[in-house]
Amino acid sequence: MNIEELFKPISEALSAMTFDEQITAINSLKKILHELSPFREEPVDCVLWIKAENILANDYNPNTMAPAEKRLLLTSLDKDGYTQPVVVCQEKESYIVVDGFHRSLLGKEKKILRSRLKNYLPVTCIRNSQSGKTDRIAATIRHNRARGKHQIMAMSDIVRDLARLGWKDEKIAKELGMDADEVLRLKQITGLTELFENSHFSEAWTVK
Repeated sequence: MNIEELFKPISEALSAMTFDEQITAINSLKKILHELSPFREEPVDCVLWIKAENILANDYNPNTMAPAEKRLLLTSLDKDGYTQPVVVCQEKESYIVVDGFHRSLLGKEKKILRSRLKNYLPVTCIRNSQSGKTDRIAATIRHNRARGKHQIMAMSDIVRDLARLGWKDEKIAKELGMDADEVLRLKQITGLTELFENSHFSEAWTVK
């Protein structure tokens, strides 16, 4: 039996379902295939369609987008379609955005996208090993920094929070793609001296 014949009963079953039932079934099929895939360790191997209302913003992302860039992104989503899924971490019935906040926001806000996608958005879930909040924060920062976009003050707040959660400077630097001086500088910006006790600063770093 070839693949087409194997999937014929599934195709017939899908055609008898409502739209939402089809999406649920197709997501289930994708998850099964993902478990069998030789690329199952890669999140992008499994892109799911999730109701937009269940995709929630995180509370720590330092990424911002200028109005002109946001308009261009909307044009791209309209003309080119969603070529990149929203990166999320699943928490029960909700999906917390790790990367792709503006893609998810426009998909929720803009009628032209809501109508076309029927209030669904494409997502891919990060690895289970990164499901803890600090690991999700680090993943978000890596995505942002890879594009060269982050806010210094928001970054300093994140470094402060990670330090208070017990991350050593070496781990912060490694996980966020920074060097030691950059970590110390961001700690210094917060103005909280307990964060950089016993640290040695380069004279080049000053905060006015």
